[in-house]
Amino acid sequence: MELEGIDHVAVGVRDIERSAKWYTEVLGFERLYEGVWNGVPTFVGKRNTGLALFPASQETKPPDRREVRILHLAFRANRENFLAAQRELGERGIKFEFQDHEISHSIYFRDPDGHALEITTYDL
Repeated sequence: MELEGIDHVAVGVRDIERSAKWYTEVLGFERLYEGVWNGVPTFVGKRNTGLALFPASQETKPPDRREVRILHLAFRANRENFLAAQRELGERGIKFEFQDHEISHSIYFRDPDGHALEITTYDL
């Protein structure tokens, strides 16, 4: 088997339209496959990166239950766009944390539903 890469990541969100707008305005994604599947999921993405936005389950789970889960979703940028992302997040009032990982630099922030996102660059 030889795979080309990740096609998309399915993400549960509280409000699909709010999330689609956030990902297009903040991260520069585009709406994809509009008019199919009655909008569920709603696809957003750019180039080889896609997110499928699904309505989050309204079920509540016991607070002490631990789940195996994805810790964060990371996007790669060149150095120029990594610095531009920091400026734009700051202008939008979106708090982020910078980390130096020796071989890369990353910033971490959250989307409107609290999903942890990372933008990383290996151009140091």
